[in-house]
Amino acid sequence: MNELSQIRADDLIALAPTPPAIASPVKGSLGRRMIGIAAAWILLLLLGGGLALDRVLTNAITQNFDDQLDYVLTAMIASAETGPDGEVRLNRPLGDQRFLEPNSGLYWQITGKGQEPFRSRSLWDRALAPGGDHRDRAAHFYDSKQFRDDEVRVVERDIKLPLSPTIWRFQVAQSRDGLDEQIGTLRKTVIRSFALLGLGLIAMAALQTLYGLWPLRTLRRSIAAMRSGRAQRIEQARLPMEVAPLVDELNGLLEHNEKQAEEARRHAGNLAHALKTPLTVVMNAATARAGDLSDTVIREATTMRRQVDHHLARARAVGRRGHAHSRAEAWPSLSAVERAVATLYPHVRVDMGGDKTASAHVERQDLDEMLGNLIENAAKYGGGSVFVTVERAGGFVEFQVEDDGPGIPEAERARIFDRGARLDTGKPGTGLGLAIVRDVAEIYGGSIVLEESEDLGGLMARLRLPIAS
Repeated sequence: MNELSQIRADDLIALAPTPPAIASPVKGSLGRRMIGIAAAWILLLLLGGGLALDRVLTNAITQNFDDQLDYVLTAMIASAETGPDGEVRLNRPLGDQRFLEPNSGLYWQITGKGQEPFRSRSLWDRALAPGGDHRDRAAHFYDSKQFRDDEVRVVERDIKLPLSPTIWRFQVAQSRDGLDEQIGTLRKTVIRSFALLGLGLIAMAALQTLYGLWPLRTLRRSIAAMRSGRAQRIEQARLPMEVAPLVDELNGLLEHNEKQAEEARRHAGNLAHALKTPLTVVMNAATARAGDLSDTVIREATTMRRQVDHHLARARAVGRRGHAHSRAEAWPSLSAVERAVATLYPHVRVDMGGDKTASAHVERQDLDEMLGNLIENAAKYGGGSVFVTVERAGGFVEFQVEDDGPGIPEAERARIFDRGARLDTGKPGTGLGLAIVRDVAEIYGGSIVLEESEDLGGLMARLRLPIAS
């Protein structure tokens, strides 16, 4: 089948070393990103928590303040009574001395429709304005700025005293200075505490980030040591378990690259050695001005071309074996090879059978190369009949290529895979076909063995390749 293939420019490129990838410039810092995200999240949570705590504590302080006003209001209502003229009065004074001191900040007042307001001495020449009409007898709390220099908190309640047709409004007011001072002190404490807590959490996040990313610095130093030649592999002894898989992959990649480099050097040496002899023969013939120089050049050029085909096939397979989506359908490949062989060997009958839906985990060009070599050998060395069977065997696709030729003795079957090995020297060829099939199959994780054909009596080549999922 190699007579059907031609050396292409992309095949030559496959043998050239891959240029090193140009590293992209570093953009930003992973540590700064992590610290920034942590700081933003901490500030957001502290802001939300601080606002919620401020609301709760402010409401609690205000409620306590209102409870004290309501207690005074209840005591005032309990001591209120109506006089002979229908006026309201207190049968006992309220206990707080501030009600007797002018402008003390604590006031009370009782008003009724058509009656003079009855108020504490602390109001002096001022009066509490009513907070509005109420249709219930519950206590109502509100803030009032009716005094220009003093904002007050007022609680008021409408009460109808016994033996009095008048609905009296009882009011108790107290300056908000003490309440605002408590709320201000509370807010200062919350802000300072949360600011200190935020700084501590951000510092802890920064330390955690630096400590957590420290193994990456160790990894960077290990890679730098490898580049300078001081080390061959990355040591895992001092790295945490989360970084170990990355180190394993890096070491595996290094080992893979070393194998590929060694394989490239070995095949370059093999190719140079294989081309040296034909070139020497051509050079000697040309120097001696031999009469059969033309035939010698054609013969040796054919040999060199087969050698180059062999190494190009290996180079293509090595370059493609890492492709996770490599897939070749068996039956279209067999049909294409059968048509090509029929053109070269019109007297040979090639029959095919088996699973027509099987697909192998290889590139189509490499599958054509392997099947072409096997079927061409069967057509060339057989008696005129070739039978190809396709089967699924476990996780492999198996190709059985049988012919009706003389076969190969069992003792010679292993040696026939050596490069240049030929049992029939009377027919053209270089003995590289089976070597190419073996090398490419092994690169893809497959295999090839030679057996005796039970049906046709000649040789059977059993090629196994991984099945495509």
